[in-house]
Amino acid sequence: MKHKDALDILQTIYGYDRFRPQQARIIDSVIDGNDVLVLMPTGGGKSLCYQVPSLVREGTGIVVSPLIALMQDQVDALNALNLNAAFINSSMSAQQIAQTEQALIDGDLDLLYVAPERLLMDSMLALLDQCKLALFAIDEAHCVSQWGHDFRREYMGLHVLHTRFPTVPRIALTATADQRTRDEIVSNLKLEDAARYISSFDRPNIRYAIHEAGNAKDAMLQFLDDNHPGDAGIVYCLSRKKVEDIAQWLVKQGRKAVPYHAGLSAEMRQEHQSRFLREDGVIVVATIAFGMGIDKPDVRFVAHLNLPKSIEAYYQETGRAGRDGLPANAWMSYGLQDVINLRSMMQESDADEEHKRVEHHKLEAMLGLAELSTCRRQSLLEYFDDELPKPCGNCDNCLNPPSTWDATEAAQKALSCVYRTGQRFGVNYLIDVLVGKEAERIKSFGHDKQSTFGIGADRSATEWRALYRQLIAKGLLSVDMGGHGSLTLTELARPILRGERDLQLRKISNATGGAKKKKRAQAEHIAQADRPLWEKLRALRASLSDGKPAYLVFNDSTLVDMLEQRPTTHEQMASVSGVGKHKLEKYGDAFIDLIREFDMFADCDASDEVPDDASADTRDNQLADTTR
Repeated sequence: MKHKDALDILQTIYGYDRFRPQQARIIDSVIDGNDVLVLMPTGGGKSLCYQVPSLVREGTGIVVSPLIALMQDQVDALNALNLNAAFINSSMSAQQIAQTEQALIDGDLDLLYVAPERLLMDSMLALLDQCKLALFAIDEAHCVSQWGHDFRREYMGLHVLHTRFPTVPRIALTATADQRTRDEIVSNLKLEDAARYISSFDRPNIRYAIHEAGNAKDAMLQFLDDNHPGDAGIVYCLSRKKVEDIAQWLVKQGRKAVPYHAGLSAEMRQEHQSRFLREDGVIVVATIAFGMGIDKPDVRFVAHLNLPKSIEAYYQETGRAGRDGLPANAWMSYGLQDVINLRSMMQESDADEEHKRVEHHKLEAMLGLAELSTCRRQSLLEYFDDELPKPCGNCDNCLNPPSTWDATEAAQKALSCVYRTGQRFGVNYLIDVLVGKEAERIKSFGHDKQSTFGIGADRSATEWRALYRQLIAKGLLSVDMGGHGSLTLTELARPILRGERDLQLRKISNATGGAKKKKRAQAEHIAQADRPLWEKLRALRASLSDGKPAYLVFNDSTLVDMLEQRPTTHEQMASVSGVGKHKLEKYGDAFIDLIREFDMFADCDASDEVPDDASADTRDNQLADTTR
């Protein structure tokens, strides 16, 4: 039987007191039968925007989802709320598919998840013709954009829903879309008349930090030791080989880490993803093949060991941290080779020239964010036409403002070396010339006789490499991929070489992402005195999860609220955020009993007058006596 009141559904099924303002407007619009485009950050509550209307409106909500794993996660979460949700995908047997299709025809499903490829099959569309449909939800709608980072050609065909089912409202949702991508979503999905709801892209609980590559592995390990000694997280790398190497290295450092990339078998990818979702403290080391739509709320960090190819990709990937709203970190280390590799990949792609120009522009924007000396969050939000009036106070540049230096003279030397050697050599060779390295290759070209030979001996090769990286990021040099990564001067270099303007650059830091003490204080959202109960609540949650991800019982933010409220009755437990009617009935008593027992021991502990020099055995015996 359908509920008629959206707020009642939110409170009794999901266990939340009220909608966020934007959610309420979106839900009301869809319930009224309108098409809607929703841009909302990861963790902002997008799924409620289609799940609740599906429960209010007559019929089944059809959710277009791009990944099998994502469907499984979301259906598990809905089933844990005692809702009738299912999916149809290629992982199922013919009998399972037939049973699910019959449940759809019979009207027994609240929500059904399908991939765009299956939805567009003639047989599937014919099946939907027979059914009462509440809505179509197009999740990860940015996949429709040819300029996006997750383009899926199948999404282009979803415009058929507009003509074939004109009375069924459609809601397209994404967490990542600049203006060009938004326009393409509207055009390709025929959403010209849709109401647009654009929430702030800000994720204030995520701390952004970007570290210049030196020894990136050691820097990351220090970052993890300082901030995330036992937390789940994702580490992104550019190549499959690096993924394998880093995963093995982390295991040697005592971490639970698994690799994930397209070169692994489907069975192994599924096993590693399952471990990540179901076990505590697992780190997935992955290429960008991992993560879209991963519905794990307690990812405490996302680390990048290579530069992402665009701000959209960076925002999407870092957004997988802290979905529960608790403190999380986005940490990155990158170097000049990342820029060269990404530009090489773009140049060698089969895309047309216009597409390559767009990708080049996106990479330049990402480089600009990486080399920034002001608030990173302000710059990140500005890219998405969002505004943050004041610096955030929660990124590395705000916490430890970087110093700048007059790099004019050093830049003139670096640029002159490019010019004097004929603009046909890569960074390593240029640095060898600058520092005056006695090498046969340099002598064979006669560059040991050039005026630039040895003029940079006062700086290390590492310093020159960092300088060249910044000159490329500033657009003073371009990388000629057809010439094996040789550097060439741009028009912007001329005024620097001629001494017509100065150049201020960011000083290179060896920090691992901000003031350690401040970061650690931010990450430790559980007070030290509450740690024992926190660990017991987590252990109980794991024991009740029945082999499924523990957060399907209660996520971390619900446990935090439980920790603060200390509920000891059903009425008190019902007021905890995220505790709905079904979960209260299923799990409430177990958590109430645990809290009562823990607080009873704590009260005994506080009231017992045990001398300071009492032995541990004496103290334990006194505590035991009070419970007999």
